[in-house]
Amino acid sequence: MSGVETVTVKTADADQRLDRWFRQHYPSLSFGRLQKLLRTGQVRVDGKRAKADFRVAAGQQIRVPPLGEDGPPAQKPGPAPVRDADARLLQDAVLYRDDDVLVINKPPGLAVQGGTRTGRHLDGMLEALRFGAAERPRLVHRLDKDTSGVLVLARSRRAAAALTEAFKGRRTRKTYWALVRGVPRPHEGEITSYMEKDGEETEKVRPGDKGLKAVTEYTMIENAGSKAAWLALRPVTGRTHQLRVHCAQLGTPIIGDGKYGGAEAFLDGIANRLHLHARHIRIPHPVRGTVDVTAPLPPHMLETWALFEFDPDAPEAFDDE
Repeated sequence: MSGVETVTVKTADADQRLDRWFRQHYPSLSFGRLQKLLRTGQVRVDGKRAKADFRVAAGQQIRVPPLGEDGPPAQKPGPAPVRDADARLLQDAVLYRDDDVLVINKPPGLAVQGGTRTGRHLDGMLEALRFGAAERPRLVHRLDKDTSGVLVLARSRRAAAALTEAFKGRRTRKTYWALVRGVPRPHEGEITSYMEKDGEETEKVRPGDKGLKAVTEYTMIENAGSKAAWLALRPVTGRTHQLRVHCAQLGTPIIGDGKYGGAEAFLDGIANRLHLHARHIRIPHPVRGTVDVTAPLPPHMLETWALFEFDPDAPEAFDDE
């Protein structure tokens, strides 16, 4: 681009950070160069200086200076085609859908986002959940790869901003079901600890006396003698692997969770898969009312519930649900 350009923010781009707006529309512009343009006032919004975290609004005018060596805007490659089998899997998993929100029952074993060793993931398949909408659905929170259950998606940028704020502001109510080895003492209570990363090259965390505070409420719904117990878990905070660590801290690791429970996390005759399921969520709707969704158990947990004669349609267990 050789001259100054003035670009009007579109409705679909509203309420995103200015640096992300540039990343979307001028992907060849480096972050360092953008920061310099912002510091020197060469980039302006409605004639005023702005910082990278400024949130743009529809109709605002963004002054884009000559980008020189960074060149003209590059065309972003479109998403890779979604395999038919994966598209059917996700579409069959839809629990709730309206113009703003989509809720699915995420299958166990499907990663939410990609990584170095993760080529197949939900984020790469979201085109299959567009259902004719103008925008591709957006992730607003995540579940561990091996955890199943309710996962909320936004169907527009504005809905994503509202839902993300609800998660950050802890205005959601989430209940998980877990099968654990042994029976917790006491049968209900609250677990509080601090969590920190267990090394730089791993996602694993460990409890300690520093790091981020993590709080979980729990209650036992039923038990199979002293062998195993069915717990309802409510995360007050949302730390990585929080529920798995807290169950292990109780001395009752989640069945199938070798990472935090070791050999104690496995029982003969029970599938060696993580028995942790996001059962229920209640979250403010971006426009009106509340989204309230419950997800049925995945096949391996249904088999275990049948083995122990647990009721898979039981209430979520907390009094306000």
